[in-house]
Amino acid sequence: MPYIPHTDADRKEMLDAIGASSIDELFREIPENLRVAQGALDLPPALDEHRLLAHLRELALKNKNMMDYACFLGAGIYDRYIPASVGAVISRGEFLTAYTPYQPEASQGYLQTIYEYQTMVAEIYGMDLANASMYDGATSMAEAAILATGFNGRQKVVVSDAVHPNYRQVLKTYCWSMGIEVETIESVNGETTDYSKVDGGACVIVQYPNFFGIIEDLGKARDAARAAGAMFIVVADPVACALIPPPGQFDADIVVGEGQSLGVAMGLGGPVVGHFACKQEHVRRIPGRVVGKTKEAHGDRTGFVMTLRTREQDIRREKATSNICTNEALMALCNAVYLTAVGKNGLQQIAEDSVRNTQYAIQELTKAGAKVKFSGRVFQEFVLELPKSASEVRNQLLEKHILAGLPLGGYYTGMDNCLLVACTELRMKDQIDHFATELRAALA
Repeated sequence: MPYIPHTDADRKEMLDAIGASSIDELFREIPENLRVAQGALDLPPALDEHRLLAHLRELALKNKNMMDYACFLGAGIYDRYIPASVGAVISRGEFLTAYTPYQPEASQGYLQTIYEYQTMVAEIYGMDLANASMYDGATSMAEAAILATGFNGRQKVVVSDAVHPNYRQVLKTYCWSMGIEVETIESVNGETTDYSKVDGGACVIVQYPNFFGIIEDLGKARDAARAAGAMFIVVADPVACALIPPPGQFDADIVVGEGQSLGVAMGLGGPVVGHFACKQEHVRRIPGRVVGKTKEAHGDRTGFVMTLRTREQDIRREKATSNICTNEALMALCNAVYLTAVGKNGLQQIAEDSVRNTQYAIQELTKAGAKVKFSGRVFQEFVLELPKSASEVRNQLLEKHILAGLPLGGYYTGMDNCLLVACTELRMKDQIDHFATELRAALA
């Protein structure tokens, strides 16, 4: 055990204290056929720190680095600019190493940042309140559906197939474990149009903009939900909500989303942060926790406290609304610092730049031989239909240092030649032109 500093005498003393004669006896409850014999693992010899770091660097260089590639891949994780202030703040010890702020007298700074985060998220989505962050957008959506079934007692949730496929997979896992039926609405031309399956459902869930990048008609979805007595849940892009009307303006009951776009690095897929906002009437059912602002009992000084925790560790198990046991507070802090740095006007500018880049990309990529698959209005993503396999084209363009997008054949039947392309504010004109040039060559 080269990386464990305990001597043989140390180990013997610990084993004696718990009444075990050996390490093997300590793990005797594990069946013999599941144990790995001493020395059976074919591991290379131990390295010192200097050589180990050099080896890790060699491994890291095998990854595709987005500093060297033009990234047109989105589908829930986006390549956006992160102000230097984000890293500077979250790397401070009082934030980086902090855990749940159970003691408000010792955690005022962290509690205030969470409170500000909640306020900003609620404002972005046009909702009454938001919680102190969730694991990610997918689990936020699943938690929203569970809240809806508890609210109206119905055991069916209805979701559009234009919602992110991974989100729907998480939803089905949550609902399967609770005996809840998941009904899927098929989209037409990339949009949700037929809401006839909503009857008898606890909620209807749509994405805005949806997985194909199209801006859904939230008014139609809301009307269908209201007519069926179901809750209206929207999975929203927070950056898009700086430019298009937020779901709160369409009377959404719950809005969830992924906050990675707001100052969180792509990081090979994580860590990320889930948003969860709702109407005031649902606050007692909200999963996770809510931080509130108050005043001293004997004075006028403002203070911040953990106002609500509806998880089973903090209240009677039968009263718990969720088993979420922590939150992505450090990533939520990234959101708060990012939004503070760019401001309301800056976020709108970022959204506008994304739209402009997207429209220019559509223009140039269609000239290169691709077709736009769907006709609906888009924000920053769109589906290209190619005359050959999208996976094949994606792989060809990787050799040209272009990450062209997400092939959709593995997610939707009959879409093997379709590529989901994203353009954030970081995609420059020369990168889009280069993409178009190489796409034309790949399709030739």
